[in-house]
Amino acid sequence: MTDGLLFHPALVMIAGALLIPALRGLARNLAILLVPALALVALWLLPEGRLWSVAWLDYQLTPLAVDKLSRLFSTIFLLMAGTGGLFALRQQSRIEVPAAFLYAGSAVGVALAGDLITVFLFWEFMAVGSTLVLWSAGTPQAWAASRRYIMVHLAGGVILFLGVVGHLQATGDASFTGMQVDSLAHWLILIGFLINAGAYPLSAWLPDAYPEASWSGTVFLSAFTTKTAVYVLIRGFPGTELLIWFGLFMVFYGIVYALLENDMRRILAYSIVNQVGFMIAGIGIGTEMALNGAAAHAFTHIIYKALLLMSAGVVLSATGRRKCSELGGLFHSMPVTTICGTIGALAISSFPLTSGFISKSMISQAAADGHLEIVWMFLAAASAGVFLHAGIKFPWFVFFQKDSGLRPPDPTGSVRWAMIFFAFLCIALGVWPEPLYAILPFPVDYVPYTAAHVLTQTQLLLFSGLAFFLMLNYLKRTPTISLDVDWLWRKLFPALFAIVGKAIRGAQSAIGGSLGGLIASTTALLDRQRQPGGFLLRSWPTGSMALWVMIMLLGYLALYY
Repeated sequence: MTDGLLFHPALVMIAGALLIPALRGLARNLAILLVPALALVALWLLPEGRLWSVAWLDYQLTPLAVDKLSRLFSTIFLLMAGTGGLFALRQQSRIEVPAAFLYAGSAVGVALAGDLITVFLFWEFMAVGSTLVLWSAGTPQAWAASRRYIMVHLAGGVILFLGVVGHLQATGDASFTGMQVDSLAHWLILIGFLINAGAYPLSAWLPDAYPEASWSGTVFLSAFTTKTAVYVLIRGFPGTELLIWFGLFMVFYGIVYALLENDMRRILAYSIVNQVGFMIAGIGIGTEMALNGAAAHAFTHIIYKALLLMSAGVVLSATGRRKCSELGGLFHSMPVTTICGTIGALAISSFPLTSGFISKSMISQAAADGHLEIVWMFLAAASAGVFLHAGIKFPWFVFFQKDSGLRPPDPTGSVRWAMIFFAFLCIALGVWPEPLYAILPFPVDYVPYTAAHVLTQTQLLLFSGLAFFLMLNYLKRTPTISLDVDWLWRKLFPALFAIVGKAIRGAQSAIGGSLGGLIASTTALLDRQRQPGGFLLRSWPTGSMALWVMIMLLGYLALYY
């Protein structure tokens, strides 16, 4: 299979996921921290190339293939797993962290897969791991959300499977390389990828499910499914123009719903859809600059989104509240959480000197370089919208608005250090982007900190902030819910199925009653014929019996010949 002893980082994570449930106390905590670290070391010891190869049926599978793109995504997945594990050390559920490690390991397996069959296998393992993370919250809402979540992802898996099978039959080659949307099989593969990316109209699974996880589970969920979808789209469909418009729609869909939302974690869930939209638009542009921007933005997004959800999880754990209308004034007693959450909010808004600025601006620059003026204008407008819903709305209503009277303390220990570490990375990558640029898939010839870039982005953010406070009375949330497309399968379809089921049961009952009466009358008739004097017990003359025997014999002869 390969020369030398090479450890597959995904298998290291999955082995750790199987080991951790058997451990207790200090041993368990050490394993949670060491397993991702060992997997990360194993990843960076791997040389580039197709390292594992195995024949299966008529196909050549490559479960381990390394290049700059796969190493970049595997690195951030493992970094997220380790920091998420640090954040969740106090999590009481014994299922969540092992499930999260299975989830993260499967995402790494997709990133390091060199063939579509291996991609599909790890893709389905991701669905299992993420569902267990959601289910482990142990609430009725999480259980219901996990059922809807797994149905969407299993449906997406079936679509992807059909596409992979069609591709294999058409080409005879299982290698995972760039594809054109030129056949039904490739359309199905693209649709399967887009479902996991949270593309409209099935994007509602994300804000439906993620906010129902535990205070730490949502942090894990935010990192892997959508960004693995971004990875496979970069690998499989770079330059597919349709993705530009899918991405732009996701960008504005996420902004609108996040502005309408009252639940702080649903705000951040919708902003995941919004941010992935930027990445998908970059993939659709398809130039080296745009693909570098999409990959870099996925890397930075995992960090600042996890940081935002960590701060929201801390607030939820400390107060038991998740509605913006019930929160406010928490900066008095939670200064560390407030600072970390604000840094995450600035990073998602692409504020200069934060990580979001040095990644998202690459996508906008790629649109400008490609003379896609309309796309560039939409991206610029969307950047202002992001500052409205995540850059200001989340920290303002949770930490700074009218005092709610709540005084929960800041977290201590591992929870605090996980937030501080990711806040540090948000600033460090924003100030010194060269280490990230060095591991991007293509050579980087881009300087983010030019006067034009900084001035343009700062103006957008300042005017967006001004608009927020001018419209503050309109943006204040009340205890309401926002209807999304998932209303169709959560409410309408079950109601229709109930009506149709009731009609079918009524028809069955009516038919069954009529048929039962017919059977009863027929049985009574036959029963009467078995009584004395009935047809079956009546005395018959010998001649009549002989006649009937002759008739039966003649009938038999006629049928025989």
